[in-house]
Amino acid sequence: MPLVYACIAPHGDEMVRELVGDAPNFAAKTARGMARLASEMESSRPDTVVIATPHNLRLMGRIGVVTAENSSGRVGAGERSIALEARCDTELALELVSAAEEAHIPVVGANYGTASGPLSNMAMDWGTLIPLWFLLRPNLPASRIVIVTPSREMPLTQNYGFGVKVAQLAEKSGKRVAFVASADQAHTHDKSGPYGYSREAAVYDRRVVEAIEGGRLSDIMKFRPSLVGEARADSLWQMVMLAGVLEEVPMTGRLYSYEVATYFGMLCAGYTRD
Repeated sequence: MPLVYACIAPHGDEMVRELVGDAPNFAAKTARGMARLASEMESSRPDTVVIATPHNLRLMGRIGVVTAENSSGRVGAGERSIALEARCDTELALELVSAAEEAHIPVVGANYGTASGPLSNMAMDWGTLIPLWFLLRPNLPASRIVIVTPSREMPLTQNYGFGVKVAQLAEKSGKRVAFVASADQAHTHDKSGPYGYSREAAVYDRRVVEAIEGGRLSDIMKFRPSLVGEARADSLWQMVMLAGVLEEVPMTGRLYSYEVATYFGMLCAGYTRD
């Protein structure tokens, strides 16, 4: 069984109707883009979804791979909240740890609670929960997940190399595997936002869109560090992992949406095998 699908999906709660209430036109482009991704994910029928998130384990100079048996979490509060529980593919997670170590990529496998069983349960961050709310919730009984966390301290080439390993293992795993880069884009589009305004936000997002539409996602590895810093991007490292996946398994990408609903950019892009 091959790597069957990949995508870039945002994780802003602005697109979740259960969280924003009666605001049908708010982040509407992104909601439609996520609907396209969800349809493609459903058609790909993955046994396992590997999701790269920036908001789970933040390990200094190490890529994290969750090896717990379960993951669960909640976003929001009261009536305006969503919750999700998922079973993890511990077999593929442990294989990823071993493959990365053999390739001399700094990696840590992380469990929580107990070694196994229902209390082996890693907290599900919003960067994991919100994309899976759209992409996998209807299919969770049949699909498992692997949560991975890129490192911002290591060279981009090592995050890229980890993506290559994900694709290699997927191709020989005997499972249908999908990869999700959970990624919000530049966070400095609005001076009233928590990170202020920088004109580099629009530059960063435009270059990401150009890399996707041009079929050259790996071009993002050439971005100036000052551009990434000024834009306060939340996406580079997960998308670099996806670029590594695409190096091993060529896929065609399609940009379905891009918008700035508040102070940060959100885009949806799907990748299918050539």
